[in-house]
Amino acid sequence: MSEKTKPYALITGASKGIGKSIAYELAKQGYPLLLVARSEVELKTLSDELKVKYGINAPFLSIDLSINGAALKVTDWIKSNNYSIGFLVNNAGYGVWGDFSKSSLTDQLGMMQLNMNLVVELSYLLIPILLQEKQAYILNISSTAAYQAVPTLAVYSATKAFVLSFTRALRFELAQTSISVTCFSPGPVDTGFAARAGVNPLNKMAEKFNMQPDEVAKMAVKATFNKKSEVIPGFTNIISVYANRVLPKAFIEKTAAGIYKI
Repeated sequence: MSEKTKPYALITGASKGIGKSIAYELAKQGYPLLLVARSEVELKTLSDELKVKYGINAPFLSIDLSINGAALKVTDWIKSNNYSIGFLVNNAGYGVWGDFSKSSLTDQLGMMQLNMNLVVELSYLLIPILLQEKQAYILNISSTAAYQAVPTLAVYSATKAFVLSFTRALRFELAQTSISVTCFSPGPVDTGFAARAGVNPLNKMAEKFNMQPDEVAKMAVKATFNKKSEVIPGFTNIISVYANRVLPKAFIEKTAAGIYKI
C-alpha cells in the first residue's frame, strides 16, 4: 500500500519518549502522521526529520492536552484539514510522585485530565472518523502500574487502571466493527517520565527494569497490527503482573512502595 492511500496515524504525546518512538516506527512503515504534543519546537524538529528520512507527511499541532477542551480542538484541526484517520495512539500522559496528601492537587487533577479524560474524549470524538476506514486501530498506552496500587504514585496508577479497564470494554463494544483496540502496558521505560513525575533520583531498583522506548514502540505497533487485546512487554513485567494476581495485596503494595520510596 502506498503512503498516499494510507490514512493518518494520530499520536498524542508525540514529541518525546514512547510517543516519539512510535512515530518513527509507523513512519518506517510508510504511515503519514499527525503529531500532537505541547512543545512546538520538538514537534517541528520531529516532523522535519520524519519527512526527510521516510518521505512521509507529518503535520503537527502544538497544544496543552491537559486543558479542558483540548480533544475538541484536536478534532476540529483534523476536520478542518480533512485528515483521514486510521490509527489513534492515546499515549500522552505523566505521573506525579510523592505522598498524595503532600502533592499538588492541581498537578494531580491535571494528570487525571490528561491520562484519563483525554483518552475518553479523543476516542469518542474520533471513532466516527476511524469507522470510515476498512481497518482502523486504537492503541491505548497504559502501564504495569494499572495492575496494582502503587504508593507514592497513587493517582497515576489509578489513572492507568482506568485506561486498562476502559480499553477492555471499548474493545468488546467495537469487536464487530472495523476498529481493533489494543491496550499496551509497559513497565519502567527509559524516557523522561521519572523527571516529569518528580522521582529524583529514580530508585536504582526501578532503573534495573527499564526498557528502551524504541524497543517498546516496536512491540506496541506490532501488537496493534496483530489485533492483540492486552500486551505487557518484557518477561519481568509479565511475571510481576502475574504475581499481583496471586500474592497478598499488602505484600505487593509494600514491594511497590520500596521501588519508588521517598
